[in-house]
Amino acid sequence: MNMVGKTILITGASRGIGAAAAREFAVAGANVALLARSTDHIADIAGEIGEKALAIPCDVSRHSEVEAAVAATARTFGGLDVLINNAGVIDPIGDLSDADPDAWGRAIDINLKGVMYGMRAALPGMIAQGHGTIINVSSGAAHGPVEGWTAYCSSKAGAYMLTRGADLENRSKGVRVMGLSPGTVATEMQREIKASGINAVSQLDWSDHVPPEWPAKTLVWMCTPEADAYMGLDVSLREQTIREQVGLV
Repeated sequence: MNMVGKTILITGASRGIGAAAAREFAVAGANVALLARSTDHIADIAGEIGEKALAIPCDVSRHSEVEAAVAATARTFGGLDVLINNAGVIDPIGDLSDADPDAWGRAIDINLKGVMYGMRAALPGMIAQGHGTIINVSSGAAHGPVEGWTAYCSSKAGAYMLTRGADLENRSKGVRVMGLSPGTVATEMQREIKASGINAVSQLDWSDHVPPEWPAKTLVWMCTPEADAYMGLDVSLREQTIREQVGLV
């Protein structure tokens, strides 16, 4: 999958799926902008990738920072071809009756409003150039409730509707919008879930989770015409047919 000459912006790129995706797109030849609040980690990954990588400190819950990051990426590399809205948090985990309203709202700020901010900043340029791809990292939690995850499920369900709405409005303008539901992935988020001891997901063994390289490779595949049938939808990495198309074993 050749991405030479393409520019990719990835939020939440300091670890997990975001970091793996940055490396995978770089291997495919793309320019990569890595966004995260953890500046040291993205700087290290950008240094590892080399001159085709740009590290940008950014809190996705702040619209002005996201807008500035998109502008800096386009200015550095001459445009933006792909936006990966990957940044997300699982906290707070627990019963809604005990939830901290501020922590609950913070999850919405990152997982839902952060996705909207990325799309709002990237869409005008993509529409003007007549092409672009936006992929929102989704979850099975977008489609069904999970005990103790009211903030996460609500935010992911909202982001899925953003995917569908943005596709409805922008497909005819040349912009491809989809989501990736990666299943359970061996990342720090799964360690937080495990520590909570709440719901069946926390009881899974570490070996049950797929490596972050799997969703990373899938994100690259989703930038190709082979994934066009999934515009406006979530691609589920739980499906064997998807794994086969991506080349995962």
